[in-house]
Amino acid sequence: MHDINERLEQMRAAARLGGGDKRIAAQHAKGKLTARERLELLLDEGSFEEWDMFVEHRCTDFGMTEQKIPGDGVVTGYGMINGRLVFVFSQDFTVFGGALSEAHAEKICKVMDQAMKVGAPVIGLNDSGGARIQEGVASLGGYAEVFQRNVLASGVVPQISLIMGPCAGGAVYSPAMTDFIFMVKDSSYMFVTGPEVVKTVTHEEVTAEELGGASAHTGKSGVADLAFDNDVEALLMLRRFFNYLPLNNRDGVPVRPTGDAPERLDFSLDTLVPENPNKPYDIKELILKTVDDGDFFELQPDYAKNIVIGFARMAGRSVGIVANNPLVLAGCLDIKSSIKAARFVRFCDAFGIPVVTFVDVPGFMPGTSQEYGGIIKHGAKLLYAYAEATVPKITVITRKAYGGAYDVMASKHLRGDVNFAWPNAEIAVMGAKGAVEIIFREEKKDPAKLAAREAEYKARFANPFVAGARGFIDDVIQPHETRRRICRSLAMLKDKKLDNPWRKHGNIPL
Repeated sequence: MHDINERLEQMRAAARLGGGDKRIAAQHAKGKLTARERLELLLDEGSFEEWDMFVEHRCTDFGMTEQKIPGDGVVTGYGMINGRLVFVFSQDFTVFGGALSEAHAEKICKVMDQAMKVGAPVIGLNDSGGARIQEGVASLGGYAEVFQRNVLASGVVPQISLIMGPCAGGAVYSPAMTDFIFMVKDSSYMFVTGPEVVKTVTHEEVTAEELGGASAHTGKSGVADLAFDNDVEALLMLRRFFNYLPLNNRDGVPVRPTGDAPERLDFSLDTLVPENPNKPYDIKELILKTVDDGDFFELQPDYAKNIVIGFARMAGRSVGIVANNPLVLAGCLDIKSSIKAARFVRFCDAFGIPVVTFVDVPGFMPGTSQEYGGIIKHGAKLLYAYAEATVPKITVITRKAYGGAYDVMASKHLRGDVNFAWPNAEIAVMGAKGAVEIIFREEKKDPAKLAAREAEYKARFANPFVAGARGFIDDVIQPHETRRRICRSLAMLKDKKLDNPWRKHGNIPL
C-alpha cells in the first residue's frame, strides 16, 4: 500500500510539473501563467476537482513512446465561481506546446459531456500550438469530436473561450462556436492560416499580432468580444462576467441583491436628448443611469460601435441590453452592427435572459458597399433574432425610429412585450425632409412651400402619438422614470410563457 501511495504522489507531482521547471520559467518570461495557475485564479479557492490527471497519449511514432507526461497537455475538471458550478479545461503550453492529441481531446470531451448532463457552463482556457503533428489524423479526429460537442452544447449550457496564447488552424473553430470569446493583448492570437502561409499564398507580409491578435479580432473582425491587458485581469473579469449568466437553459437568470431601488428616478435623463434632432448623444449614459448600480458589462465595445450590447441587472436580475448609439454613424444599422446584435439577442433568448432595447435609429446604412456586402440578408438576421425570441422584450424609443429599422428594433409587431417611447420620439417611415421631398416633389422649386410641408409632416409624425393611437406604443413615458417603468415591466413578465411553432429548427438568413 505504501508503494502505491508513493507512486501516486510521484505521478501527481509529475502531472503538476507539466513540461518541467524550464518550460514553466519560459511561460512566466512571456508574462503568461501556467495552466494550473490560471485555474487557481479563475475558480473559488479550494473548489477545483481535477479529472484525468493520469491520462497519457497513445502515440508510438516519431519517438513519442519516450515522451509521456501525465495529463497530456490539458488540465480538466470542475469547480466553483462565486459558489456556482462550472466545468473547465486549461491547455498547458509547457507540454508539447499545448498541442492537441487524441487523448487530450478525450479529456475535453469528457468534461463537456458531463457539463451537459448536469447543466453547467463550460469555460475553455486555450493556449495551444494546434493539432499534434505526430498523431496525424487521430488529432484531427479529436478536434472534430470537440467541435461536435460545441454544437450539441450550444443553447444548452453557456460556453466561454478565453484565448491565452496561440490558437491556430482547425483549433480556432471550437472557440468560434462558443458563445463568447475573450483574448489577452500581445500574448494571444487566432487565425486559420499563419503569417508564413499567408506570405506564401498571397505574398502579404504580416505579423501574428496584425493577422490575428486581440486588437484585430476585437476591432476589425468582431471574432472576439473583449481583450484584456494580461492573464490576471482576463481571469478576474471572466469571474465577473460569469455572474450574469444562467447555469443552463432551464436555470433562470441569476439574482443578486441590490440597494439600488427599482423605483429610482433620474431627472438628468430629461435633458439627455438634445433639442436639435441631428445632434448626437451617448446612449451609454442612459444605460448606466438606468441599470442597477451603474454596472454594465459591455461586449464588443470596439467593434460596430453604432450599436451597444452587454449585460446588466435590473432589480437584481440579469438582463441583456441592446442600444443604438447616435454618437457613431448616427446610430444607423449596418452589416456589422446587425450581426453583432443578432448573435447577442439569440444568446439571450436561448438562456432565458430578458432583452431591453433602447432605440434611436434613423434607418439602415445606405451605399453600394452595404448593398454589395449583403445588408439585406445581414439586417434580416437581427430581424429574425428579435422575431424568434420568446424571452421578455422591453423596448424604449428615445428619439428616432425610422423605416424598416423601426420594425427590426424589437417593435410591437415582432412580439415586443412592452414598448415605451419618450415624448420627443419620432416614429415614421423616414425623416420629415426626405419624406416631403418625395411626397411633394413638384413643390421642390418653392423652398417656402417645402418648408411649410416639412413643418406639417413633423407636426403629424415627429411624435409618438400616431404609433400610440394604433397601440404600437404601450405608453409615452418621461425619461426620468425609465428605470422604474422597465423594472415594473420585468416584474410583470417574470413568468412569461410563449412557445414558437414546433420545428426541427428555423432557417436563419446566415
